[in-house]
Amino acid sequence: MLVNLKQIINMAEEGNFAIPAFNVYNTETVMGVIKAAEEAKAPVIIQVYPRLLNEEVGYYLCPAIIAAARKATVPVCFHLDHGPSELEVQKALRWGATGIMYDGSVHPLEENIKNTQHIVELCEAIDVYTEGELGHVGSVNDDAMEEYTDPQEAAEFVKRTGVVCLAVLIGNAHGHYKKTPKIDIERVKAIREATGGIPLVLHGGSGIPDDQVKAAIKAGIRKMNIGTDVCCAFAEGTKETLDDPNRSLAIDLFMKHPIETVKKLALDKIKLCGADNKA
Repeated sequence: MLVNLKQIINMAEEGNFAIPAFNVYNTETVMGVIKAAEEAKAPVIIQVYPRLLNEEVGYYLCPAIIAAARKATVPVCFHLDHGPSELEVQKALRWGATGIMYDGSVHPLEENIKNTQHIVELCEAIDVYTEGELGHVGSVNDDAMEEYTDPQEAAEFVKRTGVVCLAVLIGNAHGHYKKTPKIDIERVKAIREATGGIPLVLHGGSGIPDDQVKAAIKAGIRKMNIGTDVCCAFAEGTKETLDDPNRSLAIDLFMKHPIETVKKLALDKIKLCGADNKA
C-alpha cells in the first residue's frame, strides 16, 4: 500500500526501529526490494536520486514504483532522495512521490532553513511531508568530512522548518567506506534531546558495521538509507548470471537472479533495521 513519509516514519518512531530506505535504479531493483518487504512483512521506503528524474529514466521508473507500492501488501513510501532544488521536488511530486527530501545542507543555515520551509509548505499542501538535512553528508571520496551536525542548530532548524525527519552528519558518508566509519552515537542522543525527539535519518548506510547501526537506531535513527549496497547486489547478481554457462539470454529470465540478489540484500537490511514483522 502506498503511504506518505509521515505515516511510515511514525510507524518507526512508535515501534523504536528504523525504516530501511532503498535507492532503486530500474524495475528489477524495485522488484527485489518489494519481494523482500512482503516476505519480511516490513514497511519500506523506495527512493530515487534526482539524477534519474532529470534524465528520461525517471519517466519510466516512477510509474513502476507507484504500481509496485499500490500492489504491495505492506506500507511503501515513494521518496525523493537529496532533492537539490524545487525543480526536482516538483518533478517528483508530479510523478507521484509521497515523501520528499530537500537537501539544502550545502547552503548556510539561514538559507537552508528558508528553502526547506518553502518545500515543506509546498508539499504539505498535497499531504506530502519532508525530510531535511543539516550537516552536509558528503562522499567517502571527499578530502575531509564537514563539521558534524550541531544539536542546537538542529533544534532551531526543526522548529522553524516543520520537517518530519532530519538527516544528520554523525560520521557517515555516501559510497564505499575506505576505512570503518565511527558513528557518533552520543551526538545522535544529543540531537534527539535538543530537538524534542525528531526522528533522525542515517545516510550512507551501506558499509556501516551492524553494531553501530543498531546502537544508532536505539539512540534515535528512524530511517536508514541504502544505495551503494543495492547497486553492488544487482551488479553481483548480474555477474554471476553472466558467468553461468547455462544462462538464458532472454532478458526476463536473465534478470531473475539479479532480482534475487537484491532481495537478499534488502532482507538483510530490513532485519538489521528491526523492520521485519512491523507492517
